[in-house]
Amino acid sequence: MTFLKSLQKVVTALAAAVIVFSVVSFSGSGVATAKADTALPADTDSSLQLDAKAAIAVDANTGQILYAKNADQALPVASMSKLMTAYMVLQAINNGKLKWDQKVTPGKAAQEVSQDTTLSNVPLKEGHSYTVRELYQATLIYSANGAAMALADAVGGTQKNFIDLARKEAKKMGLKDVELYTANGLANGEVKDGKYPGAADDAENKFSAKDMALLSQRLIKDYPEVLKTTKITRMKFNNGTDQTEMENWNWMLPGLAKAYSELPVDGLKTGTSDSAGACFAATVNKDGHRLITIVLGAKHDSQEDLSRFEETQKLMSYCYNNYTYTSLAKGTTFKKTNALPVYHGKDLDVKVSLAAKTDVWLKSGVSKDQLSAKAVGNKKLYKKDGLQAPLKKGQKVGTLQIKAKDQPMYFLDGTDYLSADAQTTTEVKKANIFVIGWRAITSLF
Repeated sequence: MTFLKSLQKVVTALAAAVIVFSVVSFSGSGVATAKADTALPADTDSSLQLDAKAAIAVDANTGQILYAKNADQALPVASMSKLMTAYMVLQAINNGKLKWDQKVTPGKAAQEVSQDTTLSNVPLKEGHSYTVRELYQATLIYSANGAAMALADAVGGTQKNFIDLARKEAKKMGLKDVELYTANGLANGEVKDGKYPGAADDAENKFSAKDMALLSQRLIKDYPEVLKTTKITRMKFNNGTDQTEMENWNWMLPGLAKAYSELPVDGLKTGTSDSAGACFAATVNKDGHRLITIVLGAKHDSQEDLSRFEETQKLMSYCYNNYTYTSLAKGTTFKKTNALPVYHGKDLDVKVSLAAKTDVWLKSGVSKDQLSAKAVGNKKLYKKDGLQAPLKKGQKVGTLQIKAKDQPMYFLDGTDYLSADAQTTTEVKKANIFVIGWRAITSLF
């Protein structure tokens, strides 16, 4: 026992000397580092001639960008802003701050705006109360501007407080190219006494196509129940003394003017104004694969103009015709993937594979065989320069950054790779003290 204790002290001292006097580079060790945003090209595929100022198509689950045109340019989005209002309402419902059957009496500004027949509205009666559910449905189905403002008051107390909350939420979501002034997307001066103080009357909400896609993705992921409302084609709104027939402005829904059986669209929101043109945040779930598309600044010659829906159909069809939705099974390994270092393990490194089934869109002509991956270890599991042994087989130890040869990749989070959980392919037991000591000694020479 005395000999072992003495050996332990020697080994500890030698190991300390190694740390102090030897320099080890771990640039390829797989430790996670800060990621930098990958700039999107102005147009990822010039062969797709979209008649719109900006557009983007993304996978609703992974955020993989399949097409982008001027996607980082902040542009007016008009009533598409109501998606942020819907998110804030659903968040308040989820947090217990609002209830669906809770009665809301619209404030003066919301009530006055609701009476403007030149805008999309359900008329709200002065002094009359409506449920949160009724106002929410009117906002998403009929793009009712006064109803959106009434919801904003219910969430924030005042229009200004609501916008301040929405701005904070946008920042938390990682939205970068956003301006918010109103809950409904009207210009600041159009919301009567509800205008945002200190902002010009012509100030209006702006999003980039990329940020609108990110908002849409968060909305669907966090509150998938939103689709139960956005897919409603028609509904009546009881405004107190009579009813308003509401037909959804999303004419790609089944049974409406621009429905297309090959594209089962079930959301999300249109937006129209002189400055924004015709805009559309759409989502489609085809063969179990959900896409989100954003079209900003399409042609709008009249209320009957179908341009934004035609451009959306073109964009969705482009994605399904030019990409293959490819599944990668749990346990999949990739060529030339680096092993991750192990600290004090019987083995000095460990190979990794996919920890769960993962999906990726591959362009026509690109196959699974052209995928490669870099393994990045989870820092929380590291001790010094490696994963701390022992490690179990199938243990999640980091991520795989997956890329495809001959296919540039872009994602909403700014990366140029598909990130997926990585698991160990084998068990790694902890090395005994003699092995650890011997490694410390030999590293000195």
